[in-house]
Amino acid sequence: MQKLITTAILLGTGLVIGLNAQERSSQTLKPMSLNDCIQMALEQNLTLQVERINPDIAQSNLKIAYAGWDPSFSTSYNHSFRQQPGNVDEFNRTIPGTSSETDVISSGINGSLPTGLGYSIQGNVSDTMFESSFIDPVTGLPISVGSENSNGSISVNMSQPLLRGLLVDNTRLNIKLSKNDLKFSELGLIWQIMNVVSQVEQAYYDLIAADENVKVQQKAVQLAERLLTENRKRVEVGAMAPLDEKQAESQYASARASLLQTQGNLARSQNTLKNLLSNEYLVWQDQQIDTTEVLRALPIAFSRQDSWHKAMTLRPDLQQQRLNLQRQGILVKFNKNQVLPQLDVVGSFGYSAGGRGIGYSGVLGQFERQENPQWSVGGRFSMPIGNRVARNNLKIARAREEQSVLNLKQFEQNVMVAVENAVTSAKINLQRVDATRQQREFAEAALEAEEKKLENGKSTSFFVLQLQRDLTQARSQEIQALTDYNKSVSSLSLLEGGILQSQEISLEVE
Repeated sequence: MQKLITTAILLGTGLVIGLNAQERSSQTLKPMSLNDCIQMALEQNLTLQVERINPDIAQSNLKIAYAGWDPSFSTSYNHSFRQQPGNVDEFNRTIPGTSSETDVISSGINGSLPTGLGYSIQGNVSDTMFESSFIDPVTGLPISVGSENSNGSISVNMSQPLLRGLLVDNTRLNIKLSKNDLKFSELGLIWQIMNVVSQVEQAYYDLIAADENVKVQQKAVQLAERLLTENRKRVEVGAMAPLDEKQAESQYASARASLLQTQGNLARSQNTLKNLLSNEYLVWQDQQIDTTEVLRALPIAFSRQDSWHKAMTLRPDLQQQRLNLQRQGILVKFNKNQVLPQLDVVGSFGYSAGGRGIGYSGVLGQFERQENPQWSVGGRFSMPIGNRVARNNLKIARAREEQSVLNLKQFEQNVMVAVENAVTSAKINLQRVDATRQQREFAEAALEAEEKKLENGKSTSFFVLQLQRDLTQARSQEIQALTDYNKSVSSLSLLEGGILQSQEISLEVE
């Protein structure tokens, strides 16, 4: 089970989301910082809730693998009866009929040790009651003769591999693979956490941008409406042609349409972020997220070499690929051991007991006194002729290990390319922020100057409308550049594998 602890992240001041009056009256604004959103996602995101189960499953599989060393206990009881009829021999002598009843109790423990030693402890006791019946030739009456015979044995049998199965066997193989799988699942959870954090960051920045674009379009509507009002006054006094009024009306309608489109984008951005934050989407039906951060372009010293080093060291998915290579190495070692012949040292020791009329207590007494010892020691050798199965399994394991080496190399190369592209993108986006800021400032100055010229009759509304559109576009482009820069920094942090550290998120394993 993973316990996630986050610390505060302070990126900016409050920013009110751009909703129209009707939406504000029907929905509650929920102020949330980026840190608040990340914390909520770590607690409630459905993808993470699903992923958190995988380490528990892997842990249970590891316990199952260790169960290969658990001893197995067995016991049994059997009661049997047998009767044989009497007869006469060739001299007309009576052969008595017999009957017997036997009780057998046996128990045993079987298992193996981490060294590969197999052991078996077996014990059994039996008690047989015999009864013979015949006709007394003198009296002619039936006569019964009974007797009791008891015996038993106790033994310990062992087998220790010297070649195949000495260093690794199926149980040890399963344990190593299960440990590998457990680590793989833990890294998978960490990687999924990092992806969710990145997704929340991206969605949060998109939401701020969507809100800012609504404000930009609201300003565009205001500008278009103001120009339309002024043009109508000029047309009324004959200072402007009616065509200029129609152009202003067209610009006003276009601005309103763009505003509606940006409001739709804002609603979709809200839903995207809400989906990442909650496992109960209905709780958000009457709430809107009020982002309390602003888009800022904080300069970062980008270094391709440093980013590569971080990615090669920190990325959990890259570590998973290395675990895949380790897994194949484990299988190669196992299959290499399986090529060896089976050569075992075998041995046993124990005691036997038995006698007429001694019963169970007599048998157990002989065991206690360690009477009638017995032991044996020897060796056992076996090997399939040709041994083609083991040799080809080893060949397959080595080929798959080679594939894993190449897959890891390819994965590392893909990571390096992605990181370099992300560094380049972040650098360019930072430059775009400055360029679009200047573009917006120039557009504001140009519009202000053209509006003054229009007031003095030295310009037309056509040029003012064009500059209004340019200003709206410049503002939107500046917002997009800020958004792209922050998102590219977040993407680079994810590709480097350091997004949790950048957000001051620490993970603890319970």
